[in-house]
This record gives sequence, C-alpha cells and structure tokens, in this order.
Amino acid sequence: MSGRGGGNPADGGPAPHVPVLLAEVLAALKPQDGETYLDGTFGAGGYARGILAAADCKVIALDRDPDAISRGQAMVAEFGGRLTLIEKPFSGMEEAVAEVGIRGLDGIVLDIGVSSMQLDQAERGFSFRFAGPLDMRMAQEGESAADLVNTRSEAELADIFYHYGEERLARVIARAIVHDRKEKPFATTRDLADLIGRIVRSRPGDIHPATRSFQALRIAVNDELNELACALHAAERLLKPGGRLVVVSFHSLEDRIVKVFLAARSGRGGGSRHAPVQGVEAPTFRLETRGAITATDEECRANPRARSAKMRAGIRTDAPALRVEAQVIELARLPEQPARKGGRRR
Repeated sequence: MSGRGGGNPADGGPAPHVPVLLAEVLAALKPQDGETYLDGTFGAGGYARGILAAADCKVIALDRDPDAISRGQAMVAEFGGRLTLIEKPFSGMEEAVAEVGIRGLDGIVLDIGVSSMQLDQAERGFSFRFAGPLDMRMAQEGESAADLVNTRSEAELADIFYHYGEERLARVIARAIVHDRKEKPFATTRDLADLIGRIVRSRPGDIHPATRSFQALRIAVNDELNELACALHAAERLLKPGGRLVVVSFHSLEDRIVKVFLAARSGRGGGSRHAPVQGVEAPTFRLETRGAITATDEECRANPRARSAKMRAGIRTDAPALRVEAQVIELARLPEQPARKGGRRR
C-alpha cells in the first residue's frame, strides 16, 4: 500500500508513499516465522515489507497495476525468494495462490482504494490536479473513464455519481455531460473537472467540486466494490483456521461492505431483506474488537490521507466457508432504480 485512499485524495497534493495504519495492521496480522501471507494490494510494497520484516515468513503480493509489479521486482530480489509478485486483482486471489502451489494462508491484508503513486501520475488520469487523459484504469486495460463518460446514458451516469460518489447534484452533472459531449467528447481530466466546477458550488476550505464525481467514476471503471465483495468471500475460503483477515478502507461504501461481511460471518449480523436469517450457522470469523480502528492524531498529521482510514479484522474459525453473502453482493451493486431529479430518491 502506498498512501492509498478512497475519500478525497484526487484534489490533494503529492503524498509520500507511506502505508496507512501499518503498526495496527501488523498488530492484527501477527506475522509468524514459517507462515505465508497475502498482500492483495501491493502498491509500493509498504505492507508487504512490514510483514517480511516482522517475521521470517513468505508473502504473496498481488496488484492489477502492471506498473506496481514492475517497480516491485527490486523488492523481490531484496528479500531473496520470500516475496512473490503476481499481476492480478485481489478478487483472483484463489487462482493466484493455486499458481504458486499454496493450499491455505495464515493471513490476508487488503488495502482498498487508489494509491498515491497512481494519483501523482498525470498520464493515469486519476486526479484533476493534472491535465491528463481521462483514464483511471488500474489494470491499464478495458473501458476507461472517458469511454464511460462519453457513452453511458444520463440515467446511468447519474446513478454512478449519486451512489458511488454520494454527489447530490448527480442528475444535473449527468445532464450537462450528455449535453456537452454532443459537441466535443470529454478527453482529459480538466475537461470534466471544469464542467463539474461550473455546476457544483463550493466555499473556501471545501473539497474540490469534482472530487466526489471523480471518485465515483474510478469506482465504476475498476468495479471496485464488486472486487471487494468477491475478495472477502475468497479470503474466507483461503484462510486456515486461526488465519487473520485485515482490511483497510477509506470510504464509507467500502467500509460498509467489510462491516456487513464480518458481522454476518461472526454471528453478529441479523439478516436483511436481501438475506433473511434462515437458521444458525457456525461463525467463520471471530472478531477481537468491536467497530473499526482508525489512525492516531499523530499519524493523521504526518499523513493526511490516514484521516479517512478504517481498519477491520477477523480471525478465521474452523467452520466451513459459507455461501456467498447476498447482502454483501447487493451493497456492491448499483440499485436497479435510477437516481431521481437532483440525485436524490423520492
């Protein structure tokens, strides 16, 4: 992890590549000699390095960004075979672990969001601080943010901005995009940020008017919430009894998915309209603490992106993995009914 964040980093200045909540993550993960851990979001290698330094163990690290994998090769050599890097999203962790012949894991850490390195590269198009292409693809392939903005319907765009960015003027922004793209397609981050800046009013000290919309587009382009939901269920299947799952998130949408999953799997969930209680099943995780762990004031001062970070953790029991949690999958999807006028539901 490299100063990741899912909240307001798109408009911030360059941040050092510092892993958020590293001490807390290591305390929850408890690395031991001879064990094998998975870092699902390698980034600049902050968590992986911390784990490898804490014990004589092995780390399988994943990242879907080919640039991160390329930069990490020096670290692979540094740790003499204890680190394995694989270019793959963390939703594919089961396949990755099988590729290296591992049958179970002693710990998994996931750091959700975009890395500061990605934000600081103009050519990646994650931030409107730079005049770069409207891209935002972590894996550098597939549909870009420009493709999405220039082809999706007004209703689809409004849903994305409202539900993934919690932007109250979602419908107005979507309508303006559809109107303006008829004359000239959106190609750069500045094109889109300037349009949103004319619509969303802000006061001194507020976040940039385009922050929420850019976040929403990034989540949609990379299917981030569904990736997280799939990864949580994969982690349940991969962890050995006593294995530890640690997740750091930076946005309420992400944290809610993690919270609901761990609550359901630890026996604290009470069911929902999506997944009513059908019977008592043995918990697959045990929670050592209630609620999320947040960064200290000292860390927040040193690294502003730590302010929105929340860490949740669970310890795998010996109960068999359960069926996919319907409520978690529902939280990762856009509602079928589009956002109403102004972005709010009636």
